[in-house]
Amino acid sequence: MATILRPSAIAYLLLFLSLSLFSATTTIADDQTVMTALLNALSPAPSGWSNKQSFCSWTNVNCDATNKFVTSINLDSQSLTGTLPSELNQLSQLKTLSLQKNSLSGALPTFSNMTSLEKIYLDFNSFNSVPKDFLLGCINLQYLSISENNNLGPWEIPSYLSESTNLQSFYASNARIVGVIPDFFQSFPYLQNLRLSYNNLTGTLPQSFGGSELQNLWLNNQLQGLSGPIDVLSSMTQLFQVWLHANAFTGPIPDMSKCVNLFDLQLRDNQLTGVVPPSLVSLPNLKNISLHNNKLQGPLPQFGSDVKVTLTPTNAFCKDTPGPCDPQVSALLDVAGAIGYPMSLAQSWQGNDACQDWSFITCDPQGKNVTMVNLAKRKFSGTISPSFANLTSLRNLYLNDNNLTGTIPESLTTLPQLQNIDVSNNNLSGPIPVFPKGVNFNHGNTFLGTNTSTGGGPAGADTPSGSSTSGEDSSGNGRSKKSSVSAGMIAGVVIAVLVFVGVVLFVSYKCYTKRRHKRFGKVEGSEVGSEMVKTGGSGRTNGYAGVPSELQSQSSGDHSEIPIFEGGNVIISIQVLRQVTNNFAEENVLGRGGFGVVYKGELHDGTKIAVKRMESGAMGTKGMNEFQSEIAVLTKVRHRHLVALLGYCINGNERLLVYEYMPQGTLSQHLFEWQELGYPPLTWKQRVTIALDVARGVEYLHSLAQQSFIHRDLKPSNILLGDDMRAKVADFGLVRNAPDGKYSVETRLAGTFGYLAPEYAATGRVTTKVDVYAFGVVLMEIITGRKALDETMPDERSHLVTWFRRVLINKDNIGKAIDSTLDLDDETYDSICRVAELAGHCTAREPHQRPDMGHAVNVLGPLVEQWKPSNHEEEESYGIDLHMSLPQALQRWQADEGTSRMFDDISISQTQSSLPAKPSGFADTFSSTDCR
Repeated sequence: MATILRPSAIAYLLLFLSLSLFSATTTIADDQTVMTALLNALSPAPSGWSNKQSFCSWTNVNCDATNKFVTSINLDSQSLTGTLPSELNQLSQLKTLSLQKNSLSGALPTFSNMTSLEKIYLDFNSFNSVPKDFLLGCINLQYLSISENNNLGPWEIPSYLSESTNLQSFYASNARIVGVIPDFFQSFPYLQNLRLSYNNLTGTLPQSFGGSELQNLWLNNQLQGLSGPIDVLSSMTQLFQVWLHANAFTGPIPDMSKCVNLFDLQLRDNQLTGVVPPSLVSLPNLKNISLHNNKLQGPLPQFGSDVKVTLTPTNAFCKDTPGPCDPQVSALLDVAGAIGYPMSLAQSWQGNDACQDWSFITCDPQGKNVTMVNLAKRKFSGTISPSFANLTSLRNLYLNDNNLTGTIPESLTTLPQLQNIDVSNNNLSGPIPVFPKGVNFNHGNTFLGTNTSTGGGPAGADTPSGSSTSGEDSSGNGRSKKSSVSAGMIAGVVIAVLVFVGVVLFVSYKCYTKRRHKRFGKVEGSEVGSEMVKTGGSGRTNGYAGVPSELQSQSSGDHSEIPIFEGGNVIISIQVLRQVTNNFAEENVLGRGGFGVVYKGELHDGTKIAVKRMESGAMGTKGMNEFQSEIAVLTKVRHRHLVALLGYCINGNERLLVYEYMPQGTLSQHLFEWQELGYPPLTWKQRVTIALDVARGVEYLHSLAQQSFIHRDLKPSNILLGDDMRAKVADFGLVRNAPDGKYSVETRLAGTFGYLAPEYAATGRVTTKVDVYAFGVVLMEIITGRKALDETMPDERSHLVTWFRRVLINKDNIGKAIDSTLDLDDETYDSICRVAELAGHCTAREPHQRPDMGHAVNVLGPLVEQWKPSNHEEEESYGIDLHMSLPQALQRWQADEGTSRMFDDISISQTQSSLPAKPSGFADTFSSTDCR
C-alpha cells in the first residue's frame, strides 16, 4: 500500500535536503578557499596548480574518494618562497603535509585540532615563529619534522604534545628550541626517533625516557648543554643510535648491558667521570663509540677490533694499556663510585699510584701505602663504600660533614690499623657498627640507628647517635676477651637495677600523664601494608591536629611505643604513606617543587594530610639540607600560624615529610589563579586577616620562639590557607638560625627573585630584615592582585616593588593600584592605605629603615577583629586567661621555661592558646610560645 506524505512532512524533508546540500557546499567551499589562499601565498605557483582547475586535480594534491576533501599536499623541494595562510587548519581531512626543503618564511600557522593530521614535514625552511597552539589537539600525529629552521624565535616543546600518543618520529634539530625536555615520554608508546640536536635545551634527561621504545636519540651540541647524569640510558633497551656529545653531562656511564641493539654511541665532549663499565665493552652490536674529552678513570677499556673507538685525550685511565689498576687505586675508585665519581676527584685521582699527588690522600713515609683519606666537608652525596676495607694500611678516615646516606659498612670494623673514623653530620641511617677497642669513632647522625626501609625504630644502636665512642670488645663480634666472672656479675646487677628503676619511672610517668593529659590509646602496627587498625574508645584520633592513629602505625608489627624523633615527631612507615595516598597516585598531587612532589593523603576516617615526597633523583646536597632543615626547625617551633610537621619517613634514598593538610591551597592561587581554579576573589577582610596571620607567624620565628629563625623564602606560594581562610606559613627548607634574632649571617644566596632584599641579593648577608622585606612584597601583592615579578607587564611596571614605590609618592594614586576585584568603601580604602604605607616601610632599601615584624603585627592587629576561641570549653582546655596582661602572660611563659622535660607536653597543651592539640611526647624541646 503506497504511503502518502502529508504536506508538512514533505516540507520537513525538503528542508533537511536543502540543509544537507548547503552543508556539503560550504565544506567544499572551505577546502577550495583554503587551497586558493595557499596558492596565492606561494611564489612561484607550484607546478600544476591553477585556479582554473579543481584543487583535487592539482599536481601532488590528493583528495578523498568524494573529491571533496584534501587528504595530502606534497610540495617537497619546489624552491618555493612566501608564507603559509592561517586557514590551513581548516583542511579537516588533511593527513600529510610535505613542505620541506623550500624557502618558506613568516609565522608558522597553527595546526590545532586537525585530528586527521598524521605527518608534517616543514624542515629546511626559514619560518620565524611557532604559535603556542602549534600542534594542540593533533591526536593522531605520527611524524613531525621541523629541523633546520634556524630563523625561528625561541620556543619550548609544548606539554600538550603528550596528547599526540601515536607519535613515532619527532625531528626538530637546529630549530631554536629552548628550555627543558618535558618529562612526558611515557605518553608515546610508539616513539622511536627523537632528534633535537643543535638547540638550546638545558636541564637533565627526563626520567620518562626509561622503558621507552626510543631507538634513535640525538641530543648533541646544545648551546649551553644538557647536564646531569645519563643513568636513564640503562633502561632504554631498544636504543640503536645515541648522540649525546657536546653537552655538559656528568657522572659515570651507566650499565648498558640491556641495550643489546646499540650500534652507535657518541658521548665525547662532556664531563663524564668514573670507570667505563665492562658491560659497555661487551655489547654485541656496538660498532662505533666516542668517549674522548671526558674525565673517565679506571682501566683502559678494550673494545673489539671491529669497533671504531676514540678514547683520548683528557681521559685519565690508570694505565695506557688494558689491564687492572693497582689494588689501592681500584679501592679508591670504588670509593669515588659510591659518591657518584665527583669531578673534584676525577681531576686529581689520575694514574696508577694513589700516593702520587692524589687530593685528600695521605700515605706512609715510604709513599707506598694509603694511611689517611680525608673527604670531610666536601659536600659529597652518595654512600660509604665497603671498599675502604681494602685499604689495609688505613689509619684515619674522615667523611664527616657531607651528605652521605645509607649505612656504615660493617667491613670497616675489620681494618687492622684504623685509629680514627669520623662520619658525623651526614644523613646516615641503619645499625651502628661496633669498632675494636682503641678506635675513636665519631658517628653523630640524625637518623643513625634507624631502619631506612620502613622508617622504624632504632636498630643496633649500641650508643647514642650523636656520640663519639671508642670501640669496645664484644662477645658478638668475635674480638672479645674473656671477662672475669666478678666483673660480669657486677655489670649484670647494675644493668638489672637500672632497668628496674627505669621501668618504675616509666610506669609512674605513664599513669601520671594518663590522668593529667588524657592520653590516646596505643595503635597496633601494620605489617607491610596490611589493614591499619583504628583506635577505639571515645576518641577517633591519635595525632597532631586531629590526625588519626594510622599515622602512628609501624611496620615492625609489635605493639611497643612509637619511636619518636628527638623533637617529638613520629617516624611513619612507607607502607602507611602508600596506603593513605593510594600509592602516591597522580590524582592526589597537590603541587610540585624543586625537590619532589606533595601528595594529599586521606586516612580511614577521612582526615587529610599532606605528604612531601623528596625523590632520590632530586635529592642532592641542597635537597638533603632542606629535608634536615624542615625537621630541625619544625621540631623546635609550633605556632598556630606555622604549618605543623606531623612526622617523617626514610625509605632508602627517599625522604618524606608529613604535614597537616591545608584544604584551601596557597595564597598565590587565591590571588593570581582564582579565576582558573574557580575560587571567589578574596575580600579585603580576608586579605588583611591573612596578612596578620603571616606577620604573627614570622614574628614568632624572629623573636618569640626559643631560638630565632629567618625564613628566607616568604612568598604567597608558601602561605597556606585552611577552610576558615586563616593562614599558616610553610616551607622551612631554607630557614636559617639567627643567633640573636638580629645578627647578620653569611649564607649561600637562596630564595625567590622578586622577594629578595637588595642587601641580601648583593652580599649574601642575611638578617631578619630580609623576611620583613619579603613580607612587604606580599602586602603589595595582596593590595594590587599583581605578582612580584610579572614579565607580561611593560618593563617599567614588571617589578612590583619599584612600581608601587612610585605609587606611594602620591597617595592619590593608591586607588588606581588597588585590585579591581575589591569592593571599596571609605573604611576599606583607609585600611588599604594603612597597609600600603606599611608595605612601603617594610620594603625600604636600607635594612635599618625597615620595622620589625612586631611593628607589622601592631599595625595590622587593629584592622582585624580580635581572634578568640570559639567556645568557653576550648578556652579552658588551653588554660588561657584572655584578660591576662601581656607582662603577666610573658611571666607565666617564662616560668614554663623551667618546667622539666618530662612534663613539657603537659604544660604546653595546658598553657598555650596558639598551639593545636598534639600527640604526647611531640616536640619535647619546645618551650617558647606565641605571646600574641
